[in-house]
Amino acid sequence: MSFTLFVDARLALARDSLAGLSTGDALGAQFFLPRAAPPDLAGGVLPPAPWEWTDDTEMACSVFAELAHSGGINPDRLALAFAGRCSPRRGYGVGAMSILRLIRTGTPWPLAAASAFDGQGSCGNGAAMRVGPLGAYFADSTARAAAQARASAEVTHAHPEGIAGAVAVAVAAALAARARLDGHRPTPERLLAGIAARLDPGTEVHRSVNRAAALLGRPLDRVVAELGNGSRVTAQDTVGFTLWVAATHLDDYPATIQRCVQAGGDLDTTAAIAGAIVAAYTGVGTPGGVPESWLSAREPLPTWAA
Repeated sequence: MSFTLFVDARLALARDSLAGLSTGDALGAQFFLPRAAPPDLAGGVLPPAPWEWTDDTEMACSVFAELAHSGGINPDRLALAFAGRCSPRRGYGVGAMSILRLIRTGTPWPLAAASAFDGQGSCGNGAAMRVGPLGAYFADSTARAAAQARASAEVTHAHPEGIAGAVAVAVAAALAARARLDGHRPTPERLLAGIAARLDPGTEVHRSVNRAAALLGRPLDRVVAELGNGSRVTAQDTVGFTLWVAATHLDDYPATIQRCVQAGGDLDTTAAIAGAIVAAYTGVGTPGGVPESWLSAREPLPTWAA
């Protein structure tokens, strides 16, 4: 059944996804801090508040603000927003800082993005980490979610894998938000198949989504061994795993974040990606949704994104 969403409904879905992204990001980042006794999420022990978010959230807020401003992605405006708002203390990678510095000093974003990694462009997980709210915004069309995700990714990621990672996550969030509106939870197999259908079959990200489907129900350590956990900070090493987590725990946000923490690796980013997808389905403060206490512990979002 086709339908069209009004803007306020789109923004509500995107805002919930942003809450899931930013809370997962901020909570995941706490596990990189030196502690005498690390918190135990499974045991109900949480890190002390406030939980500061990272570059994942800062860039996602710019994507959300662009959607709120114009209802879609204007790459020129988004590039300037990314470059103007980036704060090095948020944990940006060296490559990202180099691209954003070029944009800030006047280099057109297509040239800046293409300059990364000796002209290959970045295949990092940065485009995927920030795009969940965009997917939720376009819950009525996975085609539009995919196209807009590509536009948001190309600003900083010229490599096909980096772009494919963003498309995969956006489509996942769109399908999750659509399922929420329909009132029907898709099976993990169906969710992953819907994502794979929107990806270029020639990419490693596409292959990782198919491998994630084959690994449903398998132990976490085997999944990490085959899909990665973001340790290499690439889309290929990150996206398949996060989609496996989200498909497995689509109706349980706390379990989603717990899985990402257990897996280790780039866990602020894996928790941000999976958290954005799952929150698009569960919402905030609902059974299985983003706990209000977790959201309160998260550092407030920038006023320009609120």
